[in-house]
Amino acid sequence: MSFFLRNCWYVAGWADEFAEGRMTPRTFLNEQIVIFRDSKGALQALRDRCPHRFVPLHLGRLKNDEIQCAYHGLSFDCTGACVHNPHGSGAIPRAARVRAYPIEERYGFAWIWMGEPESADPSKICDFSALDPDFFYVGKSYLNVKANYQLETDNILDLSHIEFLHQSSLGSDGVAQGATEVVQDGATVYSKRSTHGERLTPDLERLRGVPAGQLVDRWLDVRWNAPALMLLETGLTPAGQPRSGGRAVHVAHVFTPETDATTHYWFGIAFPRTLGEEGERLARENIEWLSHPFTTEDMPMLEAQQAAIGDSDFWSLKPVLLASDAAAVRVRRTLDEMIKQEQAFSGERQSS
Repeated sequence: MSFFLRNCWYVAGWADEFAEGRMTPRTFLNEQIVIFRDSKGALQALRDRCPHRFVPLHLGRLKNDEIQCAYHGLSFDCTGACVHNPHGSGAIPRAARVRAYPIEERYGFAWIWMGEPESADPSKICDFSALDPDFFYVGKSYLNVKANYQLETDNILDLSHIEFLHQSSLGSDGVAQGATEVVQDGATVYSKRSTHGERLTPDLERLRGVPAGQLVDRWLDVRWNAPALMLLETGLTPAGQPRSGGRAVHVAHVFTPETDATTHYWFGIAFPRTLGEEGERLARENIEWLSHPFTTEDMPMLEAQQAAIGDSDFWSLKPVLLASDAAAVRVRRTLDEMIKQEQAFSGERQSS
C-alpha cells in the first residue's frame, strides 16, 4: 500500500474538462470524488459517496447547485451538507454530510487539495505559468496508466531512456552520454541534461525547424515539485552556439495517483499566442506527435515495470542504481521525508 503526501495541491484535470451542469467522477489517492461547476462557474468537489447507502453521487441529478442521490433522494449542497431529506418528517440526520475538497483553477489546470481543508493555500499551487492559456496555445492530452505515480516521476527525471525507448522519435545516440546535473533548491529538484553535436530524428528536425542533418546542442531541463509535478524545458541551438540564441519549448508532465498502482497523467506543450495561427498549429501538431511515443512506448514499459514490481516496496527490491538515477533518487528521498514528516505531525495532533 502506498503512502501519499496529502497536504498539497494535485492536478485534478484540465480546467476546461469540466462543464457547468455535468458531474465528472474521478478517483484520487484511492478516494472517489465528483467534480462539477456550480451556477457561477466555480469548480466544486465532493466525496462521491452518499453516506446513506454509499451510492456514487455522480449517478444522481445536479440541480440548483445540489446533487440529489439517485437511490433515495437525499440532496447535498456544495459544502457537502445534506439540505433535503424527502423521507418521514424531513429531519436531516447529523451525520448526513459528505466531504468537500478545496479546488482551484490556475494555469489551465484544476487543482485539488486532498489534505486538511484548513491548510489549503492557493498561493502554494505550483507555478505552471509557462503553460498559462492566457498567453500560450497549449496542446493538451491525458493518459490513464496502470503504474504507480513514482515510476512515472522516475521516467521523466531520467531522460537517458529516450535514447533506447524512443530511438525513432525523441532520442538519439548521444542522449545517455549527455552531461547531467542535479540541483536542489529547498523542496524543488532540477534534473538538467545537455547534449552536444547531436543529430535529431527526422521528426524532431521537422517539428523544431532544424535543417536535415544539422548537428545541434540540446538541453532537457526538468523541474520537479512535490508530489509529482514536472515542467520540462527542452531547447536547442546549432552545435557550438550559446543557449541564449536557441529556441525552447515547455512541456508539462503532471501525475496524480489514482490508486496505489494506477496514475492520472496530464501532459501539455505550449507555444506563445504571439505566434498567432502558427502557434496554434504547432501546439496541435506537437501534442498529437508526442502522444504516440508516450502511449505506445512509455506507457507499456511502465505498466510492465509495475506488473513486475507488484505490491513490493520499491526500495525493498534493492534496485541497482546508475549515474543517471541521481535525480530520481533525490526526488524519492525528498518525497519520502515529506510524507514521513506529514504523518508524524498528523500523529502528534491526534494524540494531543
